[in-house]
Amino acid sequence: MSFLSLTLALLLEQWRPLVDRRAVFAPMTAYAGLLERQLNAGEAQQGVMAWFAAMVPALAATWLLYRGLYSLSPLLGLLFNVGVLYLVIGFRQESHHFSEIRRALGEGDVERARRALAEFRGHDCSALSAGEIARLAIEDALAVSHRHVFAPVFWFVVLPGPTGAVMYRTASFLARHWGARADLDFARFGEFSRRAFAALDWLPARATALTFAIVGDFEDAVYCWRTQAARWLDPLLGVVLAAGAGAMGVRLGAAYPRTGRMEERPELGIGDDADVAFLDTTVGLIWRALVVWLALLLVVSLAAAIS
Repeated sequence: MSFLSLTLALLLEQWRPLVDRRAVFAPMTAYAGLLERQLNAGEAQQGVMAWFAAMVPALAATWLLYRGLYSLSPLLGLLFNVGVLYLVIGFRQESHHFSEIRRALGEGDVERARRALAEFRGHDCSALSAGEIARLAIEDALAVSHRHVFAPVFWFVVLPGPTGAVMYRTASFLARHWGARADLDFARFGEFSRRAFAALDWLPARATALTFAIVGDFEDAVYCWRTQAARWLDPLLGVVLAAGAGAMGVRLGAAYPRTGRMEERPELGIGDDADVAFLDTTVGLIWRALVVWLALLLVVSLAAAIS
């Protein structure tokens, strides 16, 4: 059922992409805000309590609904799987920005590409060159493909029903909502949400990186993964970006101008500087990686059905 559920969810998302997910995250945001008000007194143990208070009901509700519907009819269980995956997996959630950047750079319209990237990243990009735009767009595409597709799919396959996918996206949401806050009241309260998400992302990040290596230049991908990933601000995301850059033979990372100053970052990858041609290469890499995952899941599903 996992292969069929995932295939149908991906086809549905390609046909009718759910670009605006505010209706999905609004209840989560409201509930997270309630937990903050009730539990946050600036201590780490209160952040642990809040994290479990947010996670356990979401997983329990998902599991109970899935089991209840599946007991009534396997078809209902399948449809529930597809519906949850459609809401959780965002293969085209940000792809319209990437597609607009690719079209604009292909047409030589750097200013339009800057505006599209600024909307994508949420900060001013008016000082960026075409090469810098391509480099940042590739980084964002690799990161989004991992965080919104490969990692949720990984946990969907590992845990029963759609609970794994819900767990990952809920943990990701809490890490952003609590763990990314810089104010002192959240410094300790959000610590556990960051650590929990990092733990849940450890295996999926390596699975994504390994797949990029398999469908690209394996030797360069593994080399960049081993020698460069740990220097990235987010080492787990650095694994994905370094492997992806090595697999494509493109240079990512490095400094770029942002809000009147240079944003210093380590270099990732080896080979050529990023340009519009590598945007197409990125799309091909992500699709090949997804095909490998689907093929592997199909083999596993057939083996389970036969045994």
